Amino acid sequence: MRMSDELQRKLEHALLGGPRRYTRLEVAAKSGVSPERARQLWRALGFASVGDDEVVFTDADVEAVRIADRLVGEGLLDRDLETSVARAVGLHMSRLAEWQSQLLRSLIADNPHLAERPEQLAELVERLLPQLGRLHDFAWRRHLVAYSGRALAASHEQLESRHQVVGFVDMVGYTRMVRRFDEAELSAVLERFESLATEVVVEHHGRVVKLIGDEVLFVCSQPVEAAEIALTLTEQAGADERLPEVRAGLASGRVLSRFGDVYGSVVNLASRLTELARPGTVLVNATLADALAEEPGYWVRQLRTMQVSGFRRVRPAVLRRARRRPNSESITGPSDARGERSLSGP
Repeated sequence: MRMSDELQRKLEHALLGGPRRYTRLEVAAKSGVSPERARQLWRALGFASVGDDEVVFTDADVEAVRIADRLVGEGLLDRDLETSVARAVGLHMSRLAEWQSQLLRSLIADNPHLAERPEQLAELVERLLPQLGRLHDFAWRRHLVAYSGRALAASHEQLESRHQVVGFVDMVGYTRMVRRFDEAELSAVLERFESLATEVVVEHHGRVVKLIGDEVLFVCSQPVEAAEIALTLTEQAGADERLPEVRAGLASGRVLSRFGDVYGSVVNLASRLTELARPGTVLVNATLADALAEEPGYWVRQLRTMQVSGFRRVRPAVLRRARRRPNSESITGPSDARGERSLSGP
């Protein structure tokens, strides 16, 4: 399905809220910021640079630059962080916009008469946009309430770098599954996995940092909550015939949080532990193993010291529920259908 030029113009006008009428230099002049600063903000939001004489900007673009300038001027945003904040906003909103544009395309494909009546489609979009905007605003405010409470309760030193548990959970045999499934089947599996992962993480007071294809990355403040997320995900995925088995790696330590993402050696270690784990197994680092050892609901067994890529020596532990004490079966080793070895080192 290819949209007509007229339909695209109607949709663009409805989405932008007005006609394109300014060049890049005119936006800078009207908003009162330098052309270079306006260009940096535009690119940080994820949009390609445009020529000085191209008329592509609207009144909304001018107002957006003015808002950014006011946030800096009123001391609510550090000037040095302005571009980084714009980049973070652009990254998250672009993913949301891509998904919603696919929904719009599906709507038109299912209702061909809309493509033949641009005015009717534009009216529909204009009617739906305020509702989507309210939904976005509602979700943002609810998340802001939750996270601002934690941030205000923490000391200044704890805002960016603090002790957390980082977890990775990934689907085993994903590479083979991609080759075997068609697009509809693969989409259904990913949707089921993402839905399960999101529900379990949120239910146990964790935060989904990102979903990366066959993998979910999450963080938790409390060891027990992180353990419950990893164990519950492995159990429920293992019991679901429509999902492949999953494996998990957890690591506890100091984590750098920046614009919604997490960084540091603890994140890397959690990822490495996931690669080491067998299907249906949860591996944890020594720090987390010590924290969970006295918890009555869990069984923790230290494994031999290993050499892991990026780390000199690591001694992981396998984590299971106390009621399921394993025998002496292997915990690590060849682990998935990709034919890759999960264990490196002696």
